[in-house]
Amino acid sequence: MVDPLNAWWAQQLVLCDWAFAPDPLDVEPPMATARLNALGIHDRGELGWCLLEAFDGARVDPARLLAALEVTALAGASGWLPVERARAWALRLADEITARHADLDAWLEALLHARSAEGWVRGDDGFWEACEALSKLEHEGAGVTWGLVADWVARERHGQSLWPDAPGERAWRLRAAYAPVVALPAGRQDWPEAAAWLAEGWQIEGRDDLIRCLLWLAGQGHRQAWDLDATRLLQVDAAARRAWREALPAPDAAYGRVMLAFLEQGEPLEWAAWDWLRLVDLAWAGACLGWLEAAEATNFANHALELVQHRYSDWSALARAYQRGRSLFEGRNRLKTLERDWHQLLQSPVSPWRTALQELGEPAEREAARHAMAEWRRSPRHWVLALASVREPELATRQGPPAPVAAERRNDALQYLRDTLDLHPEEGAEALARYWLPAQAHHLNQLAADAAHAALPSAETAFGQPQPADLAARDALRQGCRHAATIHMAEKYAFYLQMAFDTEAFDHQALTRLAEALCSTLCRFYPDARRLLEAWAQWDALLPEAEQPPLTAEIRWHLEDPGSPFHWLDWHSHEWHEPGPRPTLRRFTAMALVGPLNMPAWSEPQVESEREAVSIREWVDDHYGITGRAELGEFLDFLLEAGDRQEYQINYAPYTLNDARLASEIAMLESGDCSEEDRHHLLRLRRVRDNEDGCNDVDLTAWDLAQAVDLAIAGRQLGWLEAKAFDSVLERAHALAAEHYADWVAYARGLYAGFSFFMGETPERESFLAGMRQALAAWLSGAPPLGGPWASLDFPGARPRHWAPMHVDTLPGDAHTLH
Repeated sequence: MVDPLNAWWAQQLVLCDWAFAPDPLDVEPPMATARLNALGIHDRGELGWCLLEAFDGARVDPARLLAALEVTALAGASGWLPVERARAWALRLADEITARHADLDAWLEALLHARSAEGWVRGDDGFWEACEALSKLEHEGAGVTWGLVADWVARERHGQSLWPDAPGERAWRLRAAYAPVVALPAGRQDWPEAAAWLAEGWQIEGRDDLIRCLLWLAGQGHRQAWDLDATRLLQVDAAARRAWREALPAPDAAYGRVMLAFLEQGEPLEWAAWDWLRLVDLAWAGACLGWLEAAEATNFANHALELVQHRYSDWSALARAYQRGRSLFEGRNRLKTLERDWHQLLQSPVSPWRTALQELGEPAEREAARHAMAEWRRSPRHWVLALASVREPELATRQGPPAPVAAERRNDALQYLRDTLDLHPEEGAEALARYWLPAQAHHLNQLAADAAHAALPSAETAFGQPQPADLAARDALRQGCRHAATIHMAEKYAFYLQMAFDTEAFDHQALTRLAEALCSTLCRFYPDARRLLEAWAQWDALLPEAEQPPLTAEIRWHLEDPGSPFHWLDWHSHEWHEPGPRPTLRRFTAMALVGPLNMPAWSEPQVESEREAVSIREWVDDHYGITGRAELGEFLDFLLEAGDRQEYQINYAPYTLNDARLASEIAMLESGDCSEEDRHHLLRLRRVRDNEDGCNDVDLTAWDLAQAVDLAIAGRQLGWLEAKAFDSVLERAHALAAEHYADWVAYARGLYAGFSFFMGETPERESFLAGMRQALAAWLSGAPPLGGPWASLDFPGARPRHWAPMHVDTLPGDAHTLH
């Protein structure tokens, strides 16, 4: 039985100077490929454009339709198109031709006019003779007549799709922005110059480079910097916008002009399609080169499709967004050429974009792509990269397979750790534990909960009142009561960890274990990316870093962008462990007894490296004359059992009962030359006489406890105190504090009185005392919030008074406290 389509198709190819054959696809593949190349079609992308351009709405060119019939036959014969796809195109062409021309004579007449318009002259190539032959057959009723084929086409026109339409293939319709995908799987014939194009335009030399670029386009691309610029410019006036543009370096001047033009015209400031359509293009290139397996490339395409569908309702919105991005990238307003550039895809009746954008993709394909994207970012290293890239966006280019770190970058990372943290590779990865501060997070969580319930301590203290700005910052913490504060500390820790990775001088496995611990901790406190980013944005706004621009805009960008790596990390932690030990609430309270004598102890002290130990030993020796483990143990026992308070009780307290004796002793010392020891004694007698800072009225035990805890922490850092001995000191100090004082206010009075009474003679005395008063006011009031932790802690032995935080980000032991 004669196939009507094949017979008619073969007849039409006679017009292209083909010999008549029953099967139009019966051409040797090499000959078909050579003919395609001779026609200027060197790959399947150009084939797609040729077929698409044959249909141009009201301006359909008969010559193009005939040429498309020939190209389709050659593509089917060469293997560029599957046979059924080639027949589908031939059927669609036959439908178009028979619908527009009533009979064969009308069709041939249209072709003759088209050829004449191109400068063809009868007799040039035998075209006239071919027309005559076909017309004669038609009038004789021989072969497949015009009416027969028209009827057959009308019955069969709803057949196979013109474009790849099988499961997993429809996402490739996005690639039509560059060249339509006519068939799968991808191969070299689709893009012979792909490798050279990637190397020249993208500096991509292989599979790993490609994957990193694909993940960058999906997760950040050019759009992040543009979005952030647009957000900031929307918040300022015209003069500030001009100043921004003028401050741009010369290569970015054109970009600045286009950005400001979009702002002035009220153009939607959205251009993510620029990244996501290029993501599909690069994935296709990888598939053509064999750098990506077919399934890998398809997953990237389906990932891009999901992101596009999340942002755009239809193809027109997608095209306009892409054109905006292209405008910013090229520094020219390409919206003016939108209609011309996208006419074929948006208007052609055979466009791969005729299917509604939101109808592409199936749930199973979307789920497979999601799993694949998460798999690329499965390693804990990607958690560190994602967190650190908020501060340093360049790090987002390193998602995917690890890449060697350039020597300049290694040196910069080493210098950063050395200058900023005084951290050196010889200390080992364990030294990073000192920057994991869980007690700080607990303190912030508690202040936030208390602020939300108007339960913060009074701003009026016996040592003065904090600055209004510090009080405002403290009171504003109520806005963070629903967000666990660990991220405020953890994101800085992640940045330090990334710098350690970049040095390539620390043990990689040890750093990886720390990354795993960071990942598991954040997964415990934040169930998904949205909760983590919301918490981070909130705490960043509440606690901005001094002299550093806030990160809130960058964090919120990641919150709102569906491609952000945060949404594609592995949020399933199998075992919770932290990068550093989490002290119990009782231990944190005991360590807080040090007060303003030192920086707040936000984490368990660790044995420090020899480099760090040098300065600690010098401090211990200079202030206390202690040079070793035994001396430290003895002095700690002295401080806890007697301390300076005993000296006061024995040598000075009796004078408070006999004013005459006190005056006589002072007069005697003032009348003669004093040794250094006598001079100190005289100063203290005067303080007793004047009851300076209440030294005669308050319990001075706090002074000894603060020193004992301070020295114990130093001893632990030096390795002079074992863990059990350190625990013992903290427990004894905790018990003594509960025995001698009722609350932090009383403890602060005792600490300040002891500090004042036992201070040696120094010209800086008044400034030291003023600094101590200011610090005590901060510790008692919680203003500024990170000044010290007393405001968030119940005093040892005191009745609990704080409100429970609304989440699990607390210290061990807090759950057992009745709030």
